[in-house]
Amino acid sequence: MPLALPFTNPPHALLIEPIVLHALEEDLGRAGDITSDLTIPASKRVKVKLSARKPGTIAGLIAAECAFHMIDPDLKFTAKLPDGSQAKAGALVATIEGSARSILTAERVALNFTGHLSGVATATRALVDAVKGTEARIVCTRKTTPGLRVLEKYAVRCGGGFNHRFGLDDAVLIKDNHIAAAGSITKAVKAARAGTAHMVKIEVEVDALKQLEEALKIGVDTILLDNMPPDTLRKAVAMAKGRAVLEASGNITIDTVRAVAETGVDYISSGAITHSAINLDLGLDF
Repeated sequence: MPLALPFTNPPHALLIEPIVLHALEEDLGRAGDITSDLTIPASKRVKVKLSARKPGTIAGLIAAECAFHMIDPDLKFTAKLPDGSQAKAGALVATIEGSARSILTAERVALNFTGHLSGVATATRALVDAVKGTEARIVCTRKTTPGLRVLEKYAVRCGGGFNHRFGLDDAVLIKDNHIAAAGSITKAVKAARAGTAHMVKIEVEVDALKQLEEALKIGVDTILLDNMPPDTLRKAVAMAKGRAVLEASGNITIDTVRAVAETGVDYISSGAITHSAINLDLGLDF
């Protein structure tokens, strides 16, 4: 049975617009785009191409279009390769038509979003492709750029990955420091269970099989297997016997992810796909 695809619908405009507006305000400063205003006639109209200079997975066109339309609602933005598409080097990604001044004013903000988010999607796609044929899903973490989480997690979905929790209020995730402060896994889980509603899931992080045994005994929804080598992960999967969803995490790279997936874990989480993604080179050409 094929795995379900991630939920790829873009964030609502109400979530995107404040992020883009903040970026435009930062760029425009107090006087606006004085270079374009001084050098380009107000009547000058152009049609420009947004192209991929390197191959990758496209994401962030929703933010780019928002930036262009916030500067000038009359600009015509046409996506040729929608978010989630695979682009070859030189591929035409989108066209923008209208006032030259307006296009140049929005250009850098639009490219910042599309380059970064396409980089996130491309890094995610590399891991997704590497585990193809296994049951493991690639998920992101909360290691995101402050203020950009909703867009970066969308980019992960564009790359074929799935989202972990969006914030501290999504689910209970009891990590090593929570366990140390509470006294034990059992104490922490009992306290969490006593205060959560029926819709809130509980996940516990463990870094040893002895801790895994305790987490399985007390009963939790998900167990995060932190920095365990593949041999230990296989033992963890055998111990769990399907009693909890298993998530592997820690130092996941393109070179190690396949071996981790083949141990039988359900999810593999990576912070690098958001915090260390390499910008995809996209350019705007007249």
